[in-house]
Amino acid sequence: MIKTILPALLLGLTAIASTALPAAPVHAEDQKAEDQKPEDQKPEQIHVRGSIVSYSGSALKVKTREGETVDVTLADGWKLASVANAAVTDIKPGDFVGIASLPSAGGGDGALEVLIFPPAMKGAGEGSYGWDLKPNSSMTNATVADAVKGVDGRTVTVSYHGKEKKIAIPDGTPVVTIAPATKDDLVADAVVFIPAEKAASGPLAHQVLVGKNGVVPPM
Repeated sequence: MIKTILPALLLGLTAIASTALPAAPVHAEDQKAEDQKPEDQKPEQIHVRGSIVSYSGSALKVKTREGETVDVTLADGWKLASVANAAVTDIKPGDFVGIASLPSAGGGDGALEVLIFPPAMKGAGEGSYGWDLKPNSSMTNATVADAVKGVDGRTVTVSYHGKEKKIAIPDGTPVVTIAPATKDDLVADAVVFIPAEKAASGPLAHQVLVGKNGVVPPM
């Protein structure tokens, strides 16, 4: 766990949270599309995962994990952060977490990665919805009800919108938290995760997560 978070990052957390990091699409369990007025409909969200080719001003060129090179436009006031290693034992009741998971063969879900949000970001993108880390994966942003270690491995129970979900966390699952970053970290080959809006000119990003010190964004 990081021991300190730069004041500048703390000031930016509210803005990041307002657009949900990881970014949450509007999904059926929260709101039916037919109930939305046109002016209420949000831009389509896309996720850019890959390595930086180049960065200059408001433009970030990324080679995606699919092998395509895309030009990401950075919106006015965009925010930058990185991730730092954490541990399963850092997950405590009351924490707000984002867990990408897959259905397990034996029932329930197994975590692919866990993000422990800083307290200032509690509630960001709350809910459970489809995710594109792997086929059939989901993302659950929720509050930890309890975290235990049993004979069959570690399981965390999380709650969101009055619902509960149990997710197993296998050994080796990446567990991270938000950490500071500067524009100097946007160097060639650095790994990024960018929740962006789909625009005619290409992805439009309000925030970027960049890997540094050997830790890469696992979401």
